[in-house]
Amino acid sequence: MDFRYSKWDERLIKNVDFLRNLLSLYNRLLLMTDGNVDEALRALEELGERFGFFNSEFTPEDFRKHLLESEAVQEVNGKHVLTRRGERMIRQDSLDRIFTALAKDSTGDHRVPRTGAGGDRITETRPYVFGDSISDIDFVSSVRNSVRRQRGEWGEGLNLTEDDLEVFETEHSSSCATVLLIDVSHSMILYGEDRITPAKQAALALAELILTRYPKDSLHVVLFGDDAWEVKIRDIPYASVGPYHTNTKAALQLGQRILARQKHVNKQIFMITDGKPSAIHENGRLYKNAFGLDPKIVNKTLDEAVQCRRKRIAITTFMVTQDPYLVRFVERFTQLNKGRAYFADLENLGSYLFVDYNQNRRKRVN
Repeated sequence: MDFRYSKWDERLIKNVDFLRNLLSLYNRLLLMTDGNVDEALRALEELGERFGFFNSEFTPEDFRKHLLESEAVQEVNGKHVLTRRGERMIRQDSLDRIFTALAKDSTGDHRVPRTGAGGDRITETRPYVFGDSISDIDFVSSVRNSVRRQRGEWGEGLNLTEDDLEVFETEHSSSCATVLLIDVSHSMILYGEDRITPAKQAALALAELILTRYPKDSLHVVLFGDDAWEVKIRDIPYASVGPYHTNTKAALQLGQRILARQKHVNKQIFMITDGKPSAIHENGRLYKNAFGLDPKIVNKTLDEAVQCRRKRIAITTFMVTQDPYLVRFVERFTQLNKGRAYFADLENLGSYLFVDYNQNRRKRVN
């Protein structure tokens, strides 16, 4: 095999880093503009003019040309739109942002709360039963049991019986069905704080993780405002906040219906929200109250937390606000479900979700 060497070009490496950072910024702008390519490109050009990262050697038009040539976008009726490849690039970029921070702390595969054959060995042992693999025998404990049993008896050599044998426990690795609920009510952009973009980026990262690393798992995405509706993974970048109230009850009900169709052993719901339910369906109409925590709405929502617990569906809530009265509601909600809650910083939302999914520390619900 022949190798051809050439002079090291430091400028080439700098250009690669520059393009990578530019693409990452562009992907972020895409999420902020709900997948509007032309709007994201205009925002990128304005930032370039303000901070001077475009020049005569690489212009906004060059970047647009790069997107077309790499088939990340295409022109349709005079507008640029994302291709499937472009949508996949956003998911990968979202995953890279989170994975880079977590790469030094790999969390491994999913774990289920029971033990048995077919997984990684752990330190706990149990008595041997017929059918256990010989390779799982803990010989140290087995010999110790034999010595204790024969204490005070004289005999030739070690008399090891089946009753003395102990085997190492193993952990099952199991597939998991997850429904991700994303709040798209008006409060997700209230007071100038953008909560929906980090939520979408976290969802995209989780989707890419499952598609590439856990292909036997399933992920379903539900958006909820006045009502709840399921969207495809490829629709996440285009999700937008509307003039909606927050019907958390409808989202949890839809999540349960989706999980009822899944055959996975583990079933769970992840919910990203500001934590304030403000609407429910009642007698064919939308009952809503945006002021405070309405007892009727709260109690109906808490009922769903109990229903999920009875179905052994753990709910992990990612709170993106820390208002004290909302925190108290989420704590009560979590207590009733026996689930988990994170009061997450927006910049670290994806990391919280990513780590929790990987560790999958689910408890059996009684």
